[in-house]
Amino acid sequence: MKRVSVDIGGTFTDCFVIWGDRYVQSKALTTKHNLAQGFNEALDFACREVGTTRDEMLSQVDSVRYATTLGTNALIERRGPKIGLITTAGFKSVVPLSRGRGYGEGLSMKQQQDIPNAERPHPLVPIEMIRTVRERIDYKGEVLIPLNEDDLRRQIRDLVDAGAEALVVTLANSVVNPVHELRLQEIFVEDYPEHMLGAMPLLLSHQVAGRKGEYVRSMSTIMDAFLHKAMYFGLSSLERNLRSSGYTKPMLVVHNSGGMAQLNSTDALQTVHSGPVSGIAAAEHLARQAKLGNVVATDMGGTSYDIGLVVDGGVKFYDFQPTIERWLVSVPMVHLATLGSGGGSIAQHNRMYDTVQCGPKSAGSDPGPACYDRGGLKPTVTDADLLLGYLDPANYANGYIKLNPKRARQVIEDEICDVLDLDLIEACKLIKRTVDLDMANGVATELRTFGYDPMEFTLLTYGGNGPLHACGIAKGLGIGRILAPPFASVFSACGAGNLSQLHIHEMSTFTVMFDANTKQLFTDFDRFNAMVEELERRGREDLLRQGMAVEAIRYRLELDMRYGNQRVQTAVVTDLHRLTALEDVVKLITQFHRSYGDRFGEGSQAAEAGVRINTVRVCSYVEIDAVDFENIHPGQKRVPAPEPVGHRSCHFVDHDKAIDTAVYDDKALEHGVVLNGPAIVTTSHTTYLIEPGWRFEAAAQGAVWFTRIDA
Repeated sequence: MKRVSVDIGGTFTDCFVIWGDRYVQSKALTTKHNLAQGFNEALDFACREVGTTRDEMLSQVDSVRYATTLGTNALIERRGPKIGLITTAGFKSVVPLSRGRGYGEGLSMKQQQDIPNAERPHPLVPIEMIRTVRERIDYKGEVLIPLNEDDLRRQIRDLVDAGAEALVVTLANSVVNPVHELRLQEIFVEDYPEHMLGAMPLLLSHQVAGRKGEYVRSMSTIMDAFLHKAMYFGLSSLERNLRSSGYTKPMLVVHNSGGMAQLNSTDALQTVHSGPVSGIAAAEHLARQAKLGNVVATDMGGTSYDIGLVVDGGVKFYDFQPTIERWLVSVPMVHLATLGSGGGSIAQHNRMYDTVQCGPKSAGSDPGPACYDRGGLKPTVTDADLLLGYLDPANYANGYIKLNPKRARQVIEDEICDVLDLDLIEACKLIKRTVDLDMANGVATELRTFGYDPMEFTLLTYGGNGPLHACGIAKGLGIGRILAPPFASVFSACGAGNLSQLHIHEMSTFTVMFDANTKQLFTDFDRFNAMVEELERRGREDLLRQGMAVEAIRYRLELDMRYGNQRVQTAVVTDLHRLTALEDVVKLITQFHRSYGDRFGEGSQAAEAGVRINTVRVCSYVEIDAVDFENIHPGQKRVPAPEPVGHRSCHFVDHDKAIDTAVYDDKALEHGVVLNGPAIVTTSHTTYLIEPGWRFEAAAQGAVWFTRIDA
């Protein structure tokens, strides 16, 4: 197996190469002006380790997979085309008004508690770029008012004359019957063929989001159109870069649903948060192979701290109406929580509480932390880590970046010490304590939101800064055991290499499995089976178009079910791909009953209110060979610890004075090495900080366990 996987983050571009029986990891700074440049640099590092050239490697690998935050960055920076929206007459204000929650969506909990002072996000489609057409389809899919084609042509012409660079079409109930949206597309192509307007995209809402909900479906399609240009040029430049280096196969892009597809089968919206999702997929694969039980996956990079849950038993956590940036959308996405805490998070004075606040603003890769000596003028977490003695100025990122302690000292003294009247080391300790507790609180909140106790979970820590802050985060959580997985610094890129090609298609429905009024079970099996068959057909066509063999395609059926008119829905994964008898209906209701009880407590079920299905979802996928993790439990194996390569005077949060700390290199990652803190292990890819009161145990494949010994 030969494969290249890339995770393009806000600060670093991570690369994971599978070359036969060798696994190679490398990093380079992300070059936002030209993503291909950072990718080439990271890949060249891996090529040198393997002993080959970039062209030779790319001509031999079976695939190149990209996970990227390109879409996320485009939303933050509001880089997108001018969009025109066409909707049903009477629905013009649906998007501007949102759902009454538009003021609060995407804000922190603290900001949501002060809604009167919240500001709405700047609209992606201003109301003057919205046009309505006379047509109407009812909730059953029957045409009440035919599409007025003359009126439609006038509205399209108005939007084109107003400077629209992309058109979005969201007609009422089009997910039930898309006939009017499809006819609108035909008229648009007739009046404005591609050779007249160039590649002006027209997006139909029923093709982007398959569920009811006019606002979320509209926002999903608008956001897809807004990201289209940035994703098209960004990913196309990466594809051209591959072609120029001899790679002839299709480029694969990771989706936030936990799968991947070729670039020509990928919507822009599907790529948002694809990097962190790759890390959660790798955590799930590792937990299953190593029988870790419940795992909370945490990725601390240079820009953010991402949290995902992997629960024993294979339960998947999806957001089916996630909030992206400041907008609610309708697209299946692996659930994750993101905090603005990373190595590049900027530390600033919080005037209200007269203390330090870390993040959410980040120095990114350009200019980066002040100690990068690239023009950064604000203190960051990395600057504090350097001055506390944890980082080697001459050997950071394998010597790729030389750190300047003088610049770090200057900005922290100017921005923090003078304002808070602290000495330099106390200010750095305050920064580290603050960011560690912020991340610990984020993990605790995420776990308890889903009804879990942090003590029931293993803390999986990865990303470039994860092993550096793991002990501080775990202490804040009260967790005494941490796992830094194999390839920790590029774990998300490793996960991208493990993903299957997968597409998710879904359809809104109102299917009553048990009618509380008539006390009857569902019997219209043909209607239900027809929906499943249609969704399987769409997924099958997606995969066949990408060259997959029909016999290799697998399907997973998921149903969003609820009791009566409850707002709470529970996703049920079932092996019943077709309903053929009442026994199947009873089995499905029983499975839902059990899942609901597991989630909300036995006895909370309310079958007397009726049981219904609101969404039918089919995941179509093709499984591929994946990275096999070895037994990463430390076991009883013990080998003598290597001699330290040096000592540094380090400062720790709970200790008043500096402590002489032994420093080790990659040799400390040999399976069986045990070190008691304080100690530092500096490898070519990351830094492991073993704080006082913690033990470091190296396992197979470079996995590391941290165990609390002073509890």
